Amino acid sequence: MAPLAQGTKTMTTKRHGVIHRETRETKVDVHLTLDGKGKSSVSTGIAFLDHMIHQLSSHGLMDIEITAEGDTHIDDHHTNEDVGIALGQALSKALGDRKGINRFGHFIAPLDEALVQVALDCSGRPHVSYGLEIPSQKIGTYDTELVKEFFIAIANNSGLTLHIRQVAGVNSHHIVEACFKAFSRALRMAISIDPQRSEDIPSSKGVIEQAGQTSK
Repeated sequence: MAPLAQGTKTMTTKRHGVIHRETRETKVDVHLTLDGKGKSSVSTGIAFLDHMIHQLSSHGLMDIEITAEGDTHIDDHHTNEDVGIALGQALSKALGDRKGINRFGHFIAPLDEALVQVALDCSGRPHVSYGLEIPSQKIGTYDTELVKEFFIAIANNSGLTLHIRQVAGVNSHHIVEACFKAFSRALRMAISIDPQRSEDIPSSKGVIEQAGQTSK
């Protein structure tokens, strides 16, 4: 076997994030492995959300285990948001100081007539610019306005700068699923290790703070 080039980083340990979040409204457990095989076990009590998180896992090559219990007898809002919060916190924990990552990612995903573009930066500066125009109010029993709330929760708790743009689409399910697929592939690009600076933090400041703090 040829020797590794000087400075090449090997992933001797996988990057993990484990979060337990419990409130009067929900209880959420998340186990996230960034350097995974795309395996998932998800039970949130919201069938469509489970389906979308499976997409994140499969196309992002992250192993995700989530169990959630919430007041879905009222509506899905609290559980949807708290799953996003816990998943974002697990992502932030798994990334740690973000040393060696590409940091930026982008992808355009088609799904039949739908086309959605996602660009993101693991910057430590939470921001969401959301441009989906979903025709129907519900997909099954899932309220489509919760898609935005889910991505806001992830971005705020993982320190992502996130831009979502809908290029085309008329079918609500296709639009949302294309969005999740584009997000997963953009995130996969951003969190991958850059072999040219695998030991460096990808910031001119030399530091990227964890969620809610700043870098350039």
